[in-house]
Amino acid sequence: MAEKTKRELNEYVDVGHSELENHLRTQNAQLQNVADDADASRKLTDFLWLNIFGFAYHYLKSRFGLRHAYQYYPVGEETGVFKMPLENQTTQIALLSDWASDTPESDRIGAIAAAHKPDFSIHLGDIYFVGAPSEVHDNFISPKASWPRGKWGSLALSGNHEMYSNGDAFFKTLLPTMGVRQGDSVSTQKAGFFCLENEYWRIIGLDTGYTSVERPLIEILSPPNCHLRKEQLNWLKNQLHLSNPNDRRGIIFLSHHPPFSLFRKAFPKPAQQLSQLFGDFLRPVLWMWGHEHRLVGYQETKVAKLPIHGRCIGHGGMPVEIDAPKIDTDSIVFYDQRKRKSLRRVDVGYNGFAWLKFTNEKLDIEYRDIEDKIVVTESWEVDIKTGILKKVL
Repeated sequence: MAEKTKRELNEYVDVGHSELENHLRTQNAQLQNVADDADASRKLTDFLWLNIFGFAYHYLKSRFGLRHAYQYYPVGEETGVFKMPLENQTTQIALLSDWASDTPESDRIGAIAAAHKPDFSIHLGDIYFVGAPSEVHDNFISPKASWPRGKWGSLALSGNHEMYSNGDAFFKTLLPTMGVRQGDSVSTQKAGFFCLENEYWRIIGLDTGYTSVERPLIEILSPPNCHLRKEQLNWLKNQLHLSNPNDRRGIIFLSHHPPFSLFRKAFPKPAQQLSQLFGDFLRPVLWMWGHEHRLVGYQETKVAKLPIHGRCIGHGGMPVEIDAPKIDTDSIVFYDQRKRKSLRRVDVGYNGFAWLKFTNEKLDIEYRDIEDKIVVTESWEVDIKTGILKKVL
């Protein structure tokens, strides 16, 4: 059997956000893999099934079929709260987003992150093109997959692309392989949200992917706003107790979709919901997301009174966008606009990931690129007495 054909980065240039286009691209990729291993007598049948009948079946099933049931942490069972190990004074975490494209670039990013030996690795969502079982397998599960699994575990969020296949492969295939090793056992990630914490910090993964896609007519009448479902809100309120004034650990939110942006459509609804949960205990948070295929950091921005230090790290595996922002740039702290190459006459930048190092109340972040060069560094500290997060100069 011939070795599976690797996708090329230029296949992803100008990829739109419609389900129709992404399902077609997935079918074309499957056709190519079959063609590489088929004799002449099979090619016509494979083409008709994979490129026409297969496309129609999977697209219609996705658009009009049942969405995978929403998974959450029922009261009294596993909580979705995982502990950072106390074995060392430091915990190191690799954050990758929009990484799962199965290209040489994503392989390279995965290899670099793995070489740094993370304690944990987290994917912020989008498995291309439609989060199909084969795409989950090729990126995360196959013996040749390049996902950089952490020493203590890996966790994952869903993006809109996983929901283009109704979330089936994300919940059924990917999540059972995600979780955290605690002692002699492994606690599997049971839902599309989680909390990873120690005595100084809480990293809270939010599920904005499940509500990012709707049925065709409904999408027109009521565009998806990526809101946090009531099950997730109850978990944030009753399990994490966000409004508790005595819990003054630093908070880092992770999501696939941006609460604000200077480049594309933003989704402020989750921030509005979180602001209500915090109540009178609002304080600055660090929020890291993907969705936009670029590396950019923002000044503190308030969304529904919640002070957010925003960081977009959606440059894991897709062609990296380096276009200028649509409006005022005074709120941008850093933006990697270096040109790496041109694909189909489109200039693209450097893929990369974020490397977080926690040492007690201090957090150091390195934003590394595909050559393993540090593009930007920043340091943060949380005042455990007040809960105030501040950037260290």
